Amino acid sequence: MTSTDPTAVPELDVRGLPRVDRHPAILAAYAELPVGGSFILVNDHDPLPLRGEFEAGHPGSHGWDYLDRGPSAWRIKITKLASTPLPRILLNTHDVAADTGAPGASGAVWNVPVPERDLDSNIIALEPGGGIEAFAGPELDVMIHVLSGTGTLSTERGDVELVPGALVWLPRRSRRAFTAGPEGLRYLTVHRKRQSLLLQPTRTLDGG
Repeated sequence: MTSTDPTAVPELDVRGLPRVDRHPAILAAYAELPVGGSFILVNDHDPLPLRGEFEAGHPGSHGWDYLDRGPSAWRIKITKLASTPLPRILLNTHDVAADTGAPGASGAVWNVPVPERDLDSNIIALEPGGGIEAFAGPELDVMIHVLSGTGTLSTERGDVELVPGALVWLPRRSRRAFTAGPEGLRYLTVHRKRQSLLLQPTRTLDGG
């Protein structure tokens, strides 16, 4: 960032950077700001995807003020309003639970919409009679919370009944399979962030 006046807001001109390097440079500059500090971003287009990143990662804790809107340069004053991203509600799980058993709704129906995080969380939906075939879990512990519906968790030594409110611990590498009951099943998973584990729900038990 550059400024000839020590009292002026410094500028970060990213027009000379490769596009792939722009967002990391901007986010790094933002991370270095003190609370109340600002810089002026200079870009060759309206950075709407970048604004989406700020809204997802720093809602309510940053300022975004257009100073110039092109046509050759966009200048935006970005301000840090809090030392960290603010605590916030991501979702009302009662709304998700209300759709349990909806036709065609299977797999991950919700993911954490926060780009910078240490935890991952998903809401998994299984149709009535559907399931996830037996597999060995990843190299991390997983906790699940049953939101709605019923089902069965199959382990190496028997079955565990899944009912709304059940909080279940899945130790790392443990084998597990899921089968939804007649009303379907929805559960929330929480675990340390890792590369996505893609699980394909099986067909419903009646072959549908």
